[in-house]
Amino acid sequence: MISSFRNFAKTKFAGLLVFIIIIPFVFWGMGGMFSSGNTNTVAKINNNNISTQDFIDYLNKSGIPEKTIKENLDKNIIEELLSGLVSTTLLDLEIKDFNLIVSELTLLKKIKENKNFHDENGNFERIKYEKFLLENNLSAPSFEQRLRSRELQKNLFDYIGAGTTSPQFLIKKLYEEENKKLEIDFLDLKDFYIRKEEITDVELKNFINENKDQLKVEYVDFSYAVINPKNLIGVDDFNQSFFDKIDQIEIDISNEVDFESIVSNLNISPVIIKDFKFSVNKNEIEKKIYELRNNKFDIFENKNDFIIYNINNISEREPDLNDKQIKEEVLTLVLQKNKFDYNKNLLDKITSKQFNSDDFFKMSKGRIQTTKLNSIKDNKKFEINAVQVLYSLPINSFTLINDEENNIYLAKVKKFEEIVIDYNSEKFQQYVDKHGSNNKNTLLKSYDLFLNTKYNVTLNQKTIERVKNFFQ
Repeated sequence: MISSFRNFAKTKFAGLLVFIIIIPFVFWGMGGMFSSGNTNTVAKINNNNISTQDFIDYLNKSGIPEKTIKENLDKNIIEELLSGLVSTTLLDLEIKDFNLIVSELTLLKKIKENKNFHDENGNFERIKYEKFLLENNLSAPSFEQRLRSRELQKNLFDYIGAGTTSPQFLIKKLYEEENKKLEIDFLDLKDFYIRKEEITDVELKNFINENKDQLKVEYVDFSYAVINPKNLIGVDDFNQSFFDKIDQIEIDISNEVDFESIVSNLNISPVIIKDFKFSVNKNEIEKKIYELRNNKFDIFENKNDFIIYNINNISEREPDLNDKQIKEEVLTLVLQKNKFDYNKNLLDKITSKQFNSDDFFKMSKGRIQTTKLNSIKDNKKFEINAVQVLYSLPINSFTLINDEENNIYLAKVKKFEEIVIDYNSEKFQQYVDKHGSNNKNTLLKSYDLFLNTKYNVTLNQKTIERVKNFFQ
């Protein structure tokens, strides 16, 4: 119900209905985790008090092991459990306010319809029912009380959601909107973007000058040595002697013994790297050192080796176009910028109604493609969100859409094909349920907001802390 207990006073009912609906119906308790408690108030809902004993009883019935609660005290588990009790209490108050009841006959019917208590022929078997109670350490009255509470909550939500039956014309409208076929014309815009070979060195230099600060390349000078049992103690085994020497290296580093001295004492020749710049194709050890560059001098594990390294220098420079890798990276940035600018300019024209069918035809030069979408969920060609956008637009509208690989297309909504509805089909019935569920959810959200004004919840933080102390 509540993601952060500290914000309880502001959002005390946020998600209340959903939270309660999904509470599992457990049939076991925590035994005598608490055998007694004082009657201090832990929370108050209008004039109704929730005592410490009420909360203790709720915890005992929650099915959560004491160990789990202890291990999660710092994660606000007590507050979350209290929010569950507040939610349940609110529903009890609403049930009482609406004077809802579950008769003994209804309760008996629910028990007899429970398939867990049926034999192989589907008949209720009292022995199975009694065995269930024994296995879960439950008495018949306590089980039936829990079942009654669950049914009362269900009846409350059914009562609040009553009258949400959707008229057929609205269901028909939703069905048609989501299932009608849509024909579109589209152009693949990749043919309209500048190509890599068309970009000159002058354009690259201008791009670098315009984005100097963002494009600076970081170069790192460093030294490192690979340490393993073979080159450290002359054997292949990771024995205690090896780890003792690794421990001594870490001590030397913490005592600020310099890299050269440590490596010299180990009699291991270091690797010296100049002007290292990151690339995915580089040595894994060197890439790791680059990632750790802000920590100037240290040792780390790498698979079956230990790596001791020292950062000698870090510098930033403007991109060097004589470096093939850097030039390729700058080219990619220029291409991306050109693509973005082209798309934005085109979308601005569409939004401001300065782009029409004639412009589309002239632009295409005979390269217009046509496709048909079978429903609002048809994402075989275009990304699903793009499809939903297309279905929301009127005929002859233009927009930019994308596929799963983020290729961009200019699309024109050409025509919708109306569909014949079989009102007796299973698919149409699914839309009856879907529309009704949407309406009910909207109504329940409104009810949730109404509860905010109907009830005032206050908490006793001192009492909450005392409950926490039970688990310390």
